[in-house]
Amino acid sequence: MSTLRRRIFGESSSELSREPSPIKGEESRLVPVSKLRKLSSKSSKRRNGLIFGLGGLFGLVVAAFFAQQQEVVNLNGLLDLNLDSILDVIPVGILNEAKDITQHERDAVNYDSFSVGLHLQSQGIKAQHPVIMVPGVISTGLESWGTEPGSRQYFRKRLWGSWSMMRALVLDKAGWKKHVMLDKITGLDPPGIKLRAAQGFDAADFFISGYWIWSKILENLATIGYDPKTNSFIAAYDWRLSYLNLETRDQYFTRLKAYIELALVTSNKKVLLVSHSMGSQVLFYFFQWVENPEYGGGGPDWVDKHVDSWINISGSMLGALKGVPAVLSGEMKDTAQLNAFAVYGLEKFLSKEERCQIFRAMPGISSMLPKGGNAVWGTKNWAPDDLPGQNVSFGTFINFKESNSTQSPTNLTVEESLDYLLTNSDTWYRDMVLRSYSHGVAHTTAEVEHNTRDPRKWINPLESRLPFAPKMKIYCFYGIGKPTERSYFYREDQDPLTSMNVTIDTGLTRGDVNHGVIPGEGDGTVSLLSTGYMCAKGWRIKRYNPAGIKIKVYEMPHEPDRFSPRGGPNTGDHVDILGRSSLNDLILRVAGGKGDQIEENVVSNIREYAEKVKIYDDE
Repeated sequence: MSTLRRRIFGESSSELSREPSPIKGEESRLVPVSKLRKLSSKSSKRRNGLIFGLGGLFGLVVAAFFAQQQEVVNLNGLLDLNLDSILDVIPVGILNEAKDITQHERDAVNYDSFSVGLHLQSQGIKAQHPVIMVPGVISTGLESWGTEPGSRQYFRKRLWGSWSMMRALVLDKAGWKKHVMLDKITGLDPPGIKLRAAQGFDAADFFISGYWIWSKILENLATIGYDPKTNSFIAAYDWRLSYLNLETRDQYFTRLKAYIELALVTSNKKVLLVSHSMGSQVLFYFFQWVENPEYGGGGPDWVDKHVDSWINISGSMLGALKGVPAVLSGEMKDTAQLNAFAVYGLEKFLSKEERCQIFRAMPGISSMLPKGGNAVWGTKNWAPDDLPGQNVSFGTFINFKESNSTQSPTNLTVEESLDYLLTNSDTWYRDMVLRSYSHGVAHTTAEVEHNTRDPRKWINPLESRLPFAPKMKIYCFYGIGKPTERSYFYREDQDPLTSMNVTIDTGLTRGDVNHGVIPGEGDGTVSLLSTGYMCAKGWRIKRYNPAGIKIKVYEMPHEPDRFSPRGGPNTGDHVDILGRSSLNDLILRVAGGKGDQIEENVVSNIREYAEKVKIYDDE
């Protein structure tokens, strides 16, 4: 059988890369998507033909074998089959097809991310700007440093982002919840608990063993000359904290400022900042903080002096709509679309009421509540991203099938949904959100300038401006084409054992509604309006970008590999995009000082949607 495997599948090959590194100086060409689809179609037809042919041949062999048996089949006769002799009569073309398909399946899972860096290295790209990376929500590991009796067993173990988390969650759920939930009043550590963000590249390279996050970017950066001691750094943070408390407890922004200043001094090169998801909100807040004389004290030209470029990857600049059901009812698409058996198991293990409590006790998650109100997300009969012939407008964000619901007399827009959330929440949660964040729109330059003195406004790019940094460049890289939750159908929660008022109507599936969830455009997690509006239109409005910082948009269609559980090198998924080959290529080009060679690539309807958003030049 080992001979059979080698002959059919070619296991003697050690090559894991789908696309081996090109020969030095080899010319690279972009292939149109239409041509790729034709090639994919041809490959699919060849595969189907091969499977049909092999199946037919195998059926003939088995039929011939059993035809020789009498009334009772002797299974020992199978041992007499000479598999090598069967291979000898199979056409060479079919064997080669089988080998190619199997190798393709193997490569789809194990594609070599180093190939991107090696390719650019062969073109002369090498490390130029120091790189500082800011991870997204939940992607930074959190480890315990408490020494109280209840914490000693977890000392220096990760209670978020490791198998230790899984073990604690299963064997000591109450203890785990006590550690990860912040104090409801202060938003800081509960008495006797001390959980801190892990540091270094280990903080965000993998979530748990085998599930990469930033590791592929780190591998490629290393290939062109980056290392953690001299020119690259991950600015990990405790994503549970409100942004004000990130500075209050951990002095996070003070440290980030120092890292950037040190990088400039030691390299004599301005810094490249790379952020992902919520990390882009954190970085935008930092720009406000560092300029302010009462906070960072850097002055109005600090960013321009220290930062060369900002790469904004899948940034949730206008929030994530799924954050509303997460803190309203402890649900989202991921839970709503589970089968009945999985739902039963999840509810027994960690109920939606418990999940809601946990999410609310992590104020950082609430920073991702949607921003812009009805001007961005629509009214009850209109939304900028509504499609022709759409049955239910995206403008009604929370819908109730029963119009006589006692919990809400009418369907709710995004703006009304936030009011409903705060009205029906505990006082401590409502107060925390209102004192930490703002979700509106500043319609004049005077409002924007006034907001420079209000830290609540600093995470909202529709109420705060970019820094005065005319020399800085911004690159917006994000995925498109993956269905993303855009609105919901809710119903009253009549479970007498829960204090929840409403729940997603998971029993409703009709038309575009899938278990109570209505999908729209995005990257599977964040809506296209959130990742794309500021880059395509918002930052082209002078009051939000008074220095006229140049912005380039590069969209990446979601084209997952059917054989890869993470989507392969062409995924556009919100998290898995960090392993996408073209994204890694773009990051390395900017880091190597070749960002000016990047051309914009806008293939979605974001510009059309952006023009419909009801935000204009100074009114």
